[in-house]
Amino acid sequence: MKRFKRRYIALWLVMKRECRRLVSRPLYLFCMVIAPMFCYLFFTTLMGSGLPTNLPVGVVDMDQTATSRNIVRNLDSFGQTEVVAHYPNVSEARIAMQEGKIYAFFYLPPGLSSEASTQKQPKISFYTNNSYLIAGSLLLKDMKMMSELASGAAARKVLYAKGATEKQAMALLQPIVIDTHALNNPWLNYSVYLCNTLVPAMLMILMFMVTVYSIGTEIKDRTAKEWLHTANDSIYIALAGKLLPQTIVFFIMGIFYNAYLYGILHFPCNSGIWPMILATLCFVLASQCVGVFMVGVLPTLRLGLSFASLWGVISVSISGFSFPVMAMHPTLQGLSILFPLRHYFLIYVDQALNGYSMAYSWHNYLALLLFMMLPFLIIYRLKDALLYHKYQP
Repeated sequence: MKRFKRRYIALWLVMKRECRRLVSRPLYLFCMVIAPMFCYLFFTTLMGSGLPTNLPVGVVDMDQTATSRNIVRNLDSFGQTEVVAHYPNVSEARIAMQEGKIYAFFYLPPGLSSEASTQKQPKISFYTNNSYLIAGSLLLKDMKMMSELASGAAARKVLYAKGATEKQAMALLQPIVIDTHALNNPWLNYSVYLCNTLVPAMLMILMFMVTVYSIGTEIKDRTAKEWLHTANDSIYIALAGKLLPQTIVFFIMGIFYNAYLYGILHFPCNSGIWPMILATLCFVLASQCVGVFMVGVLPTLRLGLSFASLWGVISVSISGFSFPVMAMHPTLQGLSILFPLRHYFLIYVDQALNGYSMAYSWHNYLALLLFMMLPFLIIYRLKDALLYHKYQP
């Protein structure tokens, strides 16, 4: 009983010591509170409209008929497309696109109306600048749809002239009607897809950095022995006492972004908020333990922070929310399981978006628990570093 009491007192003393360190350095306040709050507001307001709208495009109308003007008006009516300029030829439109004034341009050839009415198959062309991936992809979709609608309108006009009824004409133009349903995000809101992973990704990178920094500075400032002595020379108590105050702060920030995304912004959360809160807690603990592993492997502050930043940035690319993991090289598919963000993303998809039971994500929760075991692999190496490692700038 006395032994347990001594450990409890030691843990409490280490936590008090860590709290004093947290409030004595503004860097901790910035990394643990101010930077996460800024990221929350930045990413959610950056994509506040869900999709980019009124992307500038140009038109080269060589036909100059009522039909071509009607096509241009219909293209301009699309929410993501705004016709901002008319050009006399393709060369000037191409130069404008290269200068960044427009993202795409629509080319209507001469004789479009007359050739369409006589079924000579005129060609409509559209050019998009896919250096800007999102803008180019969205405008390509709008222009392709407009060209298909124009083709259908011309064919319908010919069928009407031949005496077909509206029902007969539509049956020929669209023999199979496609009924499309966008599941779980019917608005096709990019913010729903991106913010739910970018926000925790930024928090994860900050957790990596703060964990490595808080331990690395003990080595750098030669206060590690004092830290261990406060913990009765127990590395387990020392780590628990140092990380618990940080865990509480980061978990509060995690609860805040869940409340902000699902409560204030009303993003889909079909499983309820509590499974996502649990996933956030596991994610916070897993990220901190990965940070401990990083500084244990590389106990130099400079190298540890480099490891943390590199691993954090790679996590954003390999987690699967921007490019599907199943389309990556098989080697990268296997490596993706080494990143906590990947498993948090899969839990989010299963529970918040699809509304599945937590049982469907058991392997992802297990993976996060395994990340929490990483410090045990380097615990004694880290203790030796705290006691004997000489800091080299």
